[in-house]
Parts: sequence; C-alpha cells; structure tokens
Amino acid sequence: MRVDSEVGPLRSVLVHTPGRELIAVTPGTREDYLYDDIIDLEIASREHRLMVDILRKFSEVYEVRDLLIEVLEQEEARAALISQTMQAVPSGSVVKSLTDLPPAELVTLLIEGKGEEPGPIAAALNEGGYTLPALPNLFFTRDVGIVIGDSVLIGSMRHDVRWTEEILIKSIFEFHPVLENAGIIYDGAQERRLDYTLEGGDVHPLRDDLLVVGFSDRSSPAALDMLCDLVFSRTRIENVVVVVMPRRMEAIHLDMVFTQVDRELCVVYPPHFIGPERLRVLLRSKGKDAVREMPSFFAALDEVGHSLEPVRCGGATRAVQEREQWASACNLMTVKPGVALAYARNHASLEEFSRVGFDIVDGVAFVKGEVELREDSRAIITFVGSELVRGGGGPRCMTLPLRRESL
Repeated sequence: MRVDSEVGPLRSVLVHTPGRELIAVTPGTREDYLYDDIIDLEIASREHRLMVDILRKFSEVYEVRDLLIEVLEQEEARAALISQTMQAVPSGSVVKSLTDLPPAELVTLLIEGKGEEPGPIAAALNEGGYTLPALPNLFFTRDVGIVIGDSVLIGSMRHDVRWTEEILIKSIFEFHPVLENAGIIYDGAQERRLDYTLEGGDVHPLRDDLLVVGFSDRSSPAALDMLCDLVFSRTRIENVVVVVMPRRMEAIHLDMVFTQVDRELCVVYPPHFIGPERLRVLLRSKGKDAVREMPSFFAALDEVGHSLEPVRCGGATRAVQEREQWASACNLMTVKPGVALAYARNHASLEEFSRVGFDIVDGVAFVKGEVELREDSRAIITFVGSELVRGGGGPRCMTLPLRRESL
C-alpha cells in the first residue's frame, strides 16, 4: 500500500456503496447528518455502482462492508471494534446484541444503525430515534482514511455524528491483510480534543515530498500543525502548502475547490485561486520554525517545484462557476495522469477540459466497452450523479486510494 501523489496510476481503492443508512436522513434530521437535501437511496446506489464499475477498469476496488465482515471474523478485531464503538456511542442496551451478532449482521448494524424502542409516549407521538447512529456519510470514504506514503492517518471528524466511521476504517487498516501498511501514525478514532479535527478532503499528497492541505471548517490549525510534525518525521514530506479556506458550506474541504488531474494540470474554483479574491496561502517547510505567507497558491507551488496550470471550474462566468462548484465540479477522482472521473452535469467545466485537449467520455459506454481510451489520451469519464451530489461531494470524496504507482 502506497500513495505518493494525486495522479499516479491507481491500483487499489476503498469505497462504500451507500445503503439503507441513508434512510436516517429526513427533513428533520438532515442538518444533524450534515446534509443539504434528501437522497433517493435506489438512484444513489445505482449511480455509485456505475462509478465503481468505471474504477474497476483501472484498479482493484474494495468495499468497506466486505472488508469489515472479514475483519470481524477475528476475535481481537471484533472485541476492539465493539469496545471503541461503545466508548464513542455509549449505549448499554446494544452491547449484548453487538457481541452476539454474526459478522455480516454486526457490520449492517454498525453502518445502518439501531433504532430505539419507543416508550408509550414516543409510540403515541410516532417519534423514534437511534440507540446506535446510522452512518449516512460513510460513502465519503476519503474523509476518514488518509494514506501518505505507506503510512496511515485516521481522520478526526469535525462532527460527532461521524465518529464511529473513524472506528470502522481504523479496524480495516489495523486488521485486514489487504491493507497492510507501515503503521497508523495518527489515530483520529482516539482524538477527542475540541481543537484537533482533520478530514481527508483537506489532505492532498501531490508528491512524495509535498503535501497540500486546507485549513477549513473541518480541519483545524492545531491538527494541521500536528500533521506537519508527523509527516516531517515519519514520511518523505518536506513541504506543506496550506490553503486558508473560507467558512462557507460550499467549500467544506479543499477538494471542493481544487483537485489535481494531470502532472501539470489542476481544476480550481476561479475566485478562490485567481484574481483579487484569491485565498491566503502559507508554506511550512521541514526544519523551519515559522511559516511563510505566499502571494498565491500557484506561486507557492512554483516555490516547491510543482508548477500547475488551472482549468477553470464553470468556465468564465461567475454564476456558472458558483453553480458548478456547488455541484462538485472541482471534485474529480484521477485514476492516472490525465484521466479522471467527474459528474456529467457540470457542462461548462467539461467544456473547459475539452478546450485544453481532454476527451469527454460517457461512463456507461466506457464500461460496456463501446469506447476505449488511447494509452496517451487525456479524458474525463463522466457519470450521472444527480442523487450522489446531494450528499455534498463528488468522485474524490467517495474514493480512498490505497495504492498508486509512483510517477
């Protein structure tokens, strides 16, 4: 297992196809679960399966559910997972059921949650809750597991509704032989300090010695400093570029406004990176006590020898830029240099890619073998994500790379 870049040829990846845990998201609970809208389960699952079929053309694809079932055949792993789950979500009424269930049923319970038995008043009012919360955000696997080099960091989720996700992903990295690694160098499943939050959407390993991170509402400065200390001492990272994100819902993670798609190319939300509204950017280097403020993101990348040219999300018109950024037009999953997955709905952004030499390839036709990619072609492979996008993320959010070939 090794990840040294955002664009090296993908060889294995971890995903979670959304299931009945999405039923927990209602008009009354959507804000608690960090949703802006309600997702249709059947359509979302179908859209996700197509994305997975595209990924399988390039790499081995592992499902969280399948790996967890195999992990829970091990008594040590099962005991550790149940114990940590009960620490994060204390509920004496479910301990026995967790202990007694066979692995497949236990995994279903951990992901889909356990409903609370209503008392007489709650039953009369048709009100109910969860004694063990469902995990409707689990299909955004990128946030929870972060692979840098051959080491692993378990994300420390900003919102407690996602805390048990950390425990599930940690169990896989800790106990499953397929995910053998150099060690978990930071365990967000054990992190409960209020000012230490770290999510994978803000962490971009561009090179084996270069990391780009976002200081967002989801990843705190204290955690980013800790991340720098860890990667400077435990990996090959020498420089960390920090993008200071706005506190706005449409930019909860760095990968909602920036993704690298080729060796010298990235897609960005223009107002944040080009012109007078561009975001503050800092550079922290190994062995230096202080950070340097850089004139721009691209100047910072030039400084560390990793120059990138931007493709403008939404083209040249501000209103279209805003609409398509909201629909995850910057959130692509790169499967090899110059080939990435994207939602089909962001037409202006796809036109920008076409303008700089990318083929726009329909994902269904690609999976069926009706379209083939040339070895040296640049391509954006599209799929419909009309329901998935309502969860607030795109293909990068939904994929956790485990191994990429070095460039």
